[in-house]
Amino acid sequence: MLAVIAVDIGAHSLQGNLSARNLEVWRTAVQYQFYHVFAMLFLATLGRIKSNFISASYYLFTFGIVLFSGSLYLLACRGLLNWGWLPIIGPVTPIGGLLFIIGWLMLGLAAFRTK
Repeated sequence: MLAVIAVDIGAHSLQGNLSARNLEVWRTAVQYQFYHVFAMLFLATLGRIKSNFISASYYLFTFGIVLFSGSLYLLACRGLLNWGWLPIIGPVTPIGGLLFIIGWLMLGLAAFRTK
């Protein structure tokens, strides 16, 4: 739901208010949020399989969305928000990306172990 709302905001409210570069940053945030929400829905179907790797993957994707996509949403809108401190959250984005990577690794390990 939140990813769909973000697409809507980007398409209707931010178009013309953000630079092309910042609109692309917004779209990247939405894209990665959608990818990982779909992965989380897939993980929800594996509920009958008790695995610490699956649980870890779920939480890593959740926090990855918050840090990666959340920081990109804020950075894309920094001109609109006019928050002088906002550029300091830039280093949060790669941390969110790292959480995504580790989450995929955990999912791979879960698949390998339950094979």
